[in-house]
Amino acid sequence: MRRFVLIRAVLGPFLRLFFRPRIEGADRIPGTGPVILAGNHLTFIDSMILPLVTERQVFFIGKDEYVTGTSLKGRLMAWFFTGCGMIPVDRDGGRGGVAALMTGRRVLEQGNVFGIYPEGTRSPDGRLYRGRTGIARLALMTGAPVVPFAMIGTDRVQPGGRGLPRVGPGLRITVRFGEPLDFSRYEGMDRDRYVLRAVTDEVMSEVMRLSGQEYVDIYATKAKAA
Repeated sequence: MRRFVLIRAVLGPFLRLFFRPRIEGADRIPGTGPVILAGNHLTFIDSMILPLVTERQVFFIGKDEYVTGTSLKGRLMAWFFTGCGMIPVDRDGGRGGVAALMTGRRVLEQGNVFGIYPEGTRSPDGRLYRGRTGIARLALMTGAPVVPFAMIGTDRVQPGGRGLPRVGPGLRITVRFGEPLDFSRYEGMDRDRYVLRAVTDEVMSEVMRLSGQEYVDIYATKAKAA
């Protein structure tokens, strides 16, 4: 937590200076208790921006390769991401999804905020893709409310998710939070695939409304492989 406070104190002013972010609806995030933040994923820096614009620390899953580098750059990345709340998980192989789900459940059961991108990967073309149902399972298993959010403009700041972020006129980031979604009406139905799909689609519908993105009803991984 102390490292998180330090990172926010040091990088927060730079974020405000260079990107002049608009933060809309941050007061909709409950101040206590477990919360799931679910949003779109446009580029690499989304996971750097989100922890810097919320009052509560956000924990999220990240590739373990982000924290295993031995170079100076690798060690700095590990210090930053773990300090911001990233929990490294090996997501390759058949058990990666289960490990990520159980990690998220543990974070929520401890009363923390867990951030997730239901698309499962970055959008290949700026559109919003079909959500995976892990978000629904987490919400129903833990009873945590889901606060949808939208990242707007991060793909213009860092096109393709590679290289240093750009700065300049017109390159401004907006992070917009929606009203908390309560799925307690589905308590005990976390293994019903129709319920899981309905909950996921409701979350994605809110993300689409907040972001203004075009929606594509296929998984982003399938679009990338095409």
